[in-house]
Amino acid sequence: MHVICNKQLLVEAVSNVSRAVSSRNTLAALEGILLKTAAGTISLTGYDLELAITTEIEADIREQGEIVLPAKLFLDMIRRMPSEQVSIKTDEKMLTIIKGDVTEYTILGIPASEFPELPSISQTTGLNLPQRILKNMIGQTLFAVSTSDSKPVHTGSLFDIRGGELYVVSVDGYRLAMRKEPTGYQEDLMFIVPGKSLSEVAKLLKEEDADVELTVSKRHIIFQIGSYHVVSRLLEGEFLDYKAAIPNGSQTTVRINTRELIGSIDRSSLLISDNIKSPLRLYFQEGMIRISCSTAIGKAYDEIPCKQEGADVEIGFNSRYMLDALKASEGDEIQLVLNGPLSPLKLTPVEGDSFTFLVLPVRLKSES
Repeated sequence: MHVICNKQLLVEAVSNVSRAVSSRNTLAALEGILLKTAAGTISLTGYDLELAITTEIEADIREQGEIVLPAKLFLDMIRRMPSEQVSIKTDEKMLTIIKGDVTEYTILGIPASEFPELPSISQTTGLNLPQRILKNMIGQTLFAVSTSDSKPVHTGSLFDIRGGELYVVSVDGYRLAMRKEPTGYQEDLMFIVPGKSLSEVAKLLKEEDADVELTVSKRHIIFQIGSYHVVSRLLEGEFLDYKAAIPNGSQTTVRINTRELIGSIDRSSLLISDNIKSPLRLYFQEGMIRISCSTAIGKAYDEIPCKQEGADVEIGFNSRYMLDALKASEGDEIQLVLNGPLSPLKLTPVEGDSFTFLVLPVRLKSES
């Protein structure tokens, strides 16, 4: 194989494809990127048996071929090239010369035959979404994906299409995040995408109206984003009945400036750390939120005004869970809906219902 390609295009492609490369694996080929020539292009693929990212870039193909090169080393080499063009040349013994101007590296590649085949996908369903919409939906729900293996199905986000609307839902046992958007797809469809895959998809999505194409089969999904294809396995299992988990009605409704509440919680939780845990105490009373915490280090107190309707209530929360939900919300103001000290707090937009976040409260001990 002998190809010459633009350095910047190659660096960008290798950098993005590398995200699907396994960092530690008994199969050496999985720690590499598969390079494969075609007519006027070279394709690059990273695959860790659960997630694959593949793309094509234009190249001057001097000699057809394919090879697997170690991902991290290959990326480091081409990043440091002083030239605008990079030449990659391999011989029949897999000895590979990577050259730019006078800078030259010689490394041993791995036969392409050792790289595992990507899953074949059949009986698919396709739908399209604007990239900025999907990026936003992932960004507003990914924080609530479970990192625990106790219920593997919750380490992903549920995509639930019904009645012409797409719901993306994440839960981790302590909180729930749901984002809703209308879609032109009219049939009912439900699948669960691993959080790791969605994280990588979000990095490739742009803030633009160009479509991302989703191709869904029974066990896999393909996201086509510009020149990139992301292939991910789907999770199997029974996802939480999220509609039943979201409480109806309210005893207390609060409207508050989002940035002000984030700032107040941030200040009040300064004495809380991974080693020193303590719930944050929020007291909603007569149009004021009084926020306090008490740890072995000391005490903190802050207060901010709000627009309150309904009963006064005192409730405790994990400060990080509250901040995650507030930072994922949109708009200058947010609405908090409470049903007493032991019911989940619901965060919604002031107008509409494009997102719903739930945060479970922490039972408070009476202050001495």
